[in-house]
Amino acid sequence: MDLVSTALPVALGIVMLGLGLGLTVGDFARIAQRPRVVLAALLTQLVVLPAICVGLIYLFGLSPILAVGMMLLAASPGGPAANLYSHLFGGDVALNVSLTAINSVLAIVTMPVIYNLAAAHFAAGDESLGLQFGKAAEVFAIVLVPVGIGMLVRRWRERVALRLDRPVRIASMVVLGLLIGGALLQNRQILADNFGHLAGITAVFGMVNLALGYVVPRVFQVTHAQSVACSFEIGLHNAVMAIVVARTVIGSEQMALPPAVYTVIQLPLALVFGLVLGKTVASRRSTPHVGERLSPAGERP
Repeated sequence: MDLVSTALPVALGIVMLGLGLGLTVGDFARIAQRPRVVLAALLTQLVVLPAICVGLIYLFGLSPILAVGMMLLAASPGGPAANLYSHLFGGDVALNVSLTAINSVLAIVTMPVIYNLAAAHFAAGDESLGLQFGKAAEVFAIVLVPVGIGMLVRRWRERVALRLDRPVRIASMVVLGLLIGGALLQNRQILADNFGHLAGITAVFGMVNLALGYVVPRVFQVTHAQSVACSFEIGLHNAVMAIVVARTVIGSEQMALPPAVYTVIQLPLALVFGLVLGKTVASRRSTPHVGERLSPAGERP
């Protein structure tokens, strides 16, 4: 196994440790206080998006192994960038933290389930793609154990956790950036050969994620700030988690290509989405409703 494949799980573990350092039991308890927004987010994340991903796979005609890689990406929870984007564009960051926590816990079940269903559907008979539920223990170790350690440190040594929180988050982002760059460089030829084929589907999938992440909660009459949080939580997947599972748990370089291309495309797309959403909302707020009278100063009474 090459250095990148060995180091990526370690780097992801650092990211999840950083997440745990910022979590308390209250973050999970807060979920029970917002059942409507959590239901909207989970419905979109776990049901709607995988179904849309299947449709896009057929529309773009992906090969079986790339199709399974796309489904693995769809099954991954929100990534660490979701909190940053939510903060930049007026989202409820506390909600992001809570959703990331619950989605990361659910991922130890949902990722193996969605992967196995996708492998059985798109690559039936290919025994090399069998994750099976015994491998879920590795996903558990990669995802949940570091979060649990971070939460224990936060509970028992809160001052230490608060001091470590920001440095660990910064270090994890730097290490991840370097490792992702190294992985892209190491596999540049494979990536170049498949980028054009995958750029379209990952871009469409990413924009649909962001849009539905905002629209579905609004249908549930969730506030704008909470809908923005859901949008980035759902629209910015933890692609590194999908890459780690593909490369180290399943052992497939090709399956890691869709989430690798996604990492290159989605961050700038999310930035554009946030700017457009902000301007659209500001425009609607500045436009009076039918029959609404403005004061002489141009403000609503």
